[in-house]
Amino acid sequence: MSELSGILPYQALDALIGQGAVRAAAAYASDQLQPASLDLRLGGRAWRVRASFLPGRGRTVAERMADVAMHRLDLTQGAVLERGCVYIAELQERLDLPVHVSGRANPKSSTGRVDVFVRLLTDGGEMFDDVALGYRGPLYLEIAPQTFSVLVRTDTRLNQLRLKRGSPAALAVKSVGVDLTEGLAGYRGRRHAGVIDLDLEDGHFPRDFWEPLEARPNRHGVSELLLDPGEFYILASKEAVEIPSDQAAEMTPIDPSVGEFRVHYAGFFDPGFGTEEALGAGSRAVLEVRSHETPFLLEDGQTVARLVYEPLTERPSRLYGFHGSHYQNQGLKLSKHFKAWR
Repeated sequence: MSELSGILPYQALDALIGQGAVRAAAAYASDQLQPASLDLRLGGRAWRVRASFLPGRGRTVAERMADVAMHRLDLTQGAVLERGCVYIAELQERLDLPVHVSGRANPKSSTGRVDVFVRLLTDGGEMFDDVALGYRGPLYLEIAPQTFSVLVRTDTRLNQLRLKRGSPAALAVKSVGVDLTEGLAGYRGRRHAGVIDLDLEDGHFPRDFWEPLEARPNRHGVSELLLDPGEFYILASKEAVEIPSDQAAEMTPIDPSVGEFRVHYAGFFDPGFGTEEALGAGSRAVLEVRSHETPFLLEDGQTVARLVYEPLTERPSRLYGFHGSHYQNQGLKLSKHFKAWR
């Protein structure tokens, strides 16, 4: 393994699994390991909780659960997680990291695109999604469906973990604008829709869950879209996104002073996304957008997020899309759970 600071690539993650630094009772699936991240799987149990929480220094998630748990769900038989509720689920993977390795988690793209808010929890954790240097212990996932109720089960994958050595400095920060050219500009989630099975690909009719939106020019000739408070939108970036083979990137929020809305729950891009080398030239970022307290007018090209590029310790032996991808070469696109729009 390289001694350079950076995000660990496919082959380094594979080596850590072989060494027992990342382990699980169930065998790993062949497509669970990505170019610079590892998909995490739900375990057998989850709990409906009355409030989100952080365990805090010196306390375990299980200890804190006793204060907030309402009832337990058996995920081995499948369970519906209702929108507007908060759940904590066991993950199958647990960590025994080397002292120089830490981690950070993100929702998977397909999770963010159906407005399911997820965050990783660790024993003693004082921040969501961060894994401390040399962490040893179990992993848990907070799950909060926002727009749709969802069906999950043991082995469902909602988030991904990337591991890194040291504290790599950002290589570049690029602005991301929103594409609101006239015509179909995005989709808005329908309230009171049915349940989405998060393990069923190409199995839901999109019109049952989404309303198509059209951007229209304002009096200055610039296309715009009004975001209603509390609603969830799928939009696309103005620019194509390209992640070099020796880097990864994370989408981060912009300063709230330029707009009270959140963009991109699922903000991690693996090396090779959008590159010619990985047959993905021209891929754009899909933006998961939610306005907060007030209506907000977005204009075509307006900056909505930042893309922060970080180095890998070495080039991964496999690039994004090597298992096949639902999102390489994408434009404006719903999650993999939906049939083509007709």
